[in-house]
This record gives sequence, C-alpha cells and structure tokens, in this order.
Amino acid sequence: MIANMAALGAALCWAAGGLIAIGPVRVLGSIAFNRVRLTIVAAALLVATTLMGGWQTLDADAALTLALSGLLGIVVGDMALFWSLSRLGPRRNVVIYAANAPLTALLAYALLGEALGPWTVLGVALVTLGVMLAVALRSGSTHSWEAIQGSLLAGVSVCLLAAVGQAAGSIIAKPVMAAGADPIASAAVRVTTAALMFTAIGILSAVRGGNAAMAGGQSLGGQSLGRLLLPHGLTPKLLMLIAGNGLLGVGLGMTLLLVGLAHGNAGVVATLSALSPVLILPMMWLLTGQRPSLGAWAGAAVAVAGVALIVNR
Repeated sequence: MIANMAALGAALCWAAGGLIAIGPVRVLGSIAFNRVRLTIVAAALLVATTLMGGWQTLDADAALTLALSGLLGIVVGDMALFWSLSRLGPRRNVVIYAANAPLTALLAYALLGEALGPWTVLGVALVTLGVMLAVALRSGSTHSWEAIQGSLLAGVSVCLLAAVGQAAGSIIAKPVMAAGADPIASAAVRVTTAALMFTAIGILSAVRGGNAAMAGGQSLGGQSLGRLLLPHGLTPKLLMLIAGNGLLGVGLGMTLLLVGLAHGNAGVVATLSALSPVLILPMMWLLTGQRPSLGAWAGAAVAVAGVALIVNR
C-alpha cells in the first residue's frame, strides 16, 4: 500500500508540475529550464539529506548506480520530455509519456524477474488504456497550451525517447532502493548528477557560442557566462514558477517515486505514477475553463478501474 500511495502521489506532483512548467519551458527552452530548476532542487535535496543523515545509507556502488539512473531518467528523459512539451503542449505530451509504464513493466520482468499476476496485468492494461482514452477523447481546444509548435512527428518521437529514459532510470534505481537506500539521499544523487550534466552542457554551448562570436570579430566578455547563470528571458516570476515546478515535480515527485520503487513492483509503481494525464484533466478545466468531454471522463473511469484492480491485489 505504501508503494501504491507513493506512486499516486508522484503522479499528482507531475501533473501539477507539468502545468507549471509549460510557460517557462517555452520562454527559456528545455535545457536552460532544466539547468535552472535542477540546480535549485539539487541544493535543496543536498541540504535536506545532510540534515537528516541520509548519506550513511549509500555506499560508492549505490551512488554510482543512482548517478547512472539520473543520467538516463533525468538528463535524457527530462531533456527530451520538456523539449517535446514545448512542441506538443502538456496534454499530448503527458499521454505519450505514459508509455513509460508498460515499458517499465516489461523491463522489470525481463531484467529483474518481477512478474505480475493476471489481475495486476489487467489493471496495468486498463490504466494505460484509460490514460490514453482520457486524452484522445478530449474535445478540441483553442487554448494556447493546445497549439502544436513545429513537427508533430518530431515531438512524438522525442517524447517516446523520454519515456524510454524514464523507464530505464527506474529499473536501474530499483535494486538500490530495495536494498534500503534513503529516498531523499537517492534523489539528491540523481538530481545533482543531472544538474551537473546540464551545467556542463550549458558551459559547452557558451564556449561554442563564444568561439563563434570571436570568429565574427565580436567580444563577449562575461556575457556567455552570465547567460549560463541567468538565461535570457528569465524573470523573477519565471524563476518562482521554475522553483515551484522543481520542488514539486522533481523534489517531491521523484522522492515519492523512489519510495514506491523501494516498497513495490517497478511496473506497478510506474503504471500508477503514469496517471498524470487523468489527474491533469480537472486541473486544466480549472485553469483554462474548458471542460473535458464525456469521452475523456470515460477514459478516466477506465483508468480508475485499473487502479482499483492493482491496489486490491
């Protein structure tokens, strides 16, 4: 039950976080957005882990494993996820990203030997089907969040890459969490690794931009470094939104996901945490004033039926 509740809590955090993120991502771009928010969250998690004494639950091997999990699940997964978010909008993005649930279940069976009972398999199938129906059957919307920017195929493909990265990151982290690693310390390792990687990407981009400017006879001085620390377009309001998204979606959401992995089946945890598209429907209704269709609510009902099967097994 702990694993199920933690996974559902993660889904709620990610649904809310996705709505908070759409504006900042479209202004800053996915790399700058992730660099800023992961730096904020990494600092918070490092302080929390130190104060709570969570480091003693990790040895060097566990830390390296979690770092690899962070590279795949956060760097690859989140960079792809928020790139596609800026192209597809939160509703389409979340439903495609839900593919990480069945992918995680398959990988857990193939690599970890985590088999699912027939009723649980049916529950996983219903949740996945319900999530997709909840979005596919939603009535058309003219809100700016629904607009597709750029290639639809590219957005879908990159979002699927994000799903694969998330699934692989969860599978890699699962044995460490099952061995008793502290979830907050584990999240700190994963997020700090990702923050450092995004910072390195930013530095390389700044260096390349500086070299190009020098070749053109321009002098950048400290402009590139300044853009790295404070990306163009970043305002105090956007910074608050990024911090809110990071602390809710990454800080709390990831910690809850790791709690779920520590106590439950990886496929089930991934499936329940993929309920974000269902949870996002009433949130978007509240924020945009555009009511989802009856078909969307029917899909949500199917997903809830799947959750009931999983939780009661």
